[in-house]
Amino acid sequence: MYKILVSPILFLFDAERIHYFVCELLQFAFKIPFVPRILRSVYTYDHPDLVQEVAGLKFRNPVGLAAGFDKNAEMVDELEALGFGFIEIGTVTPRPQPGNEKPRLFRLKKDKALINRMGFNNKGAAVAAAKLANRKSKILVGGNIGKNKDTPNDQALDDYLICFRQLFDVVDYFVVNVSSPNTPGLRDLQEKGPLTALLRELQKKNKEKFNPKPIFLKIAPDLTLSQLDDIIDIVKETGIAGVIATNTTISRADLRTSQAEIDKAGAGGLSGAPLAHRATEVIRYICDKSNHAFPVIGVGGIGSAQEAVDKKNAGASLLQLYTGFIYEGPGLVKDICKSLVRK
Repeated sequence: MYKILVSPILFLFDAERIHYFVCELLQFAFKIPFVPRILRSVYTYDHPDLVQEVAGLKFRNPVGLAAGFDKNAEMVDELEALGFGFIEIGTVTPRPQPGNEKPRLFRLKKDKALINRMGFNNKGAAVAAAKLANRKSKILVGGNIGKNKDTPNDQALDDYLICFRQLFDVVDYFVVNVSSPNTPGLRDLQEKGPLTALLRELQKKNKEKFNPKPIFLKIAPDLTLSQLDDIIDIVKETGIAGVIATNTTISRADLRTSQAEIDKAGAGGLSGAPLAHRATEVIRYICDKSNHAFPVIGVGGIGSAQEAVDKKNAGASLLQLYTGFIYEGPGLVKDICKSLVRK
């Protein structure tokens, strides 16, 4: 019903505006006493075979929502009712920032893809922390953290540490985002030297805590094999929990959408179906080359149960959705869970 009746109507409107409208509608509906129960009965699929422990955390199922959908941790309880096994909020920065100029989110319908150049628009770490402190559900939550746009790279560590401190008591794991293409210069932090220093210091502060939290690194799909080798070395050297592969791509190769429409959308990260194969390649390479030394969370182009199974077969311990969730609807989570049980 979603693909036949709902999405054709939603897709008539500006992508960012309709996103916020749908979120507000879901929040409103969730206040009606019987609605949360109905949503859970329709979209949630629980099975003992889906429960798994990764990085010391127990997930009710391996299908999570990627960062970017709920930037300010405003919908964790509502999204839990749609069957996700975990929610990743953010990307959160120390100070609030408006992000890049609008329009900044575009659909490529023929490719089941999105181009975004949001630019870490969010209300700041303090707001996200307050929201999470008041949530009711017990679903696992990850905090995806980044730096403010106007923070120079040589001061980026300070921003990540601020976010780490403010979110520590209210998230279950952290994600270090140095791979978004929409903050100028951010991807330079993926180079071995600065990335090692950043993660080493974060992990140092983490280990000082009574209950350290798993820290994952989110990487770009555009890295070369030698850069992926560096990532493996860095993860092992710094002792962080693992990797999230992958973020959006700057590539525009092999799209069905017309070049004129692509040019009109302009710069930004591409997500969705065109990313599926590359993301799976990166997952498989990291898992095989590292001899499965650490968990990999697979994300990128999962728009069907089969694509989810492909990423699990490539070595992914957990999965995340975003663009596929937009195009296929909330029923995709349940479909994937059922497929993983049958696998």
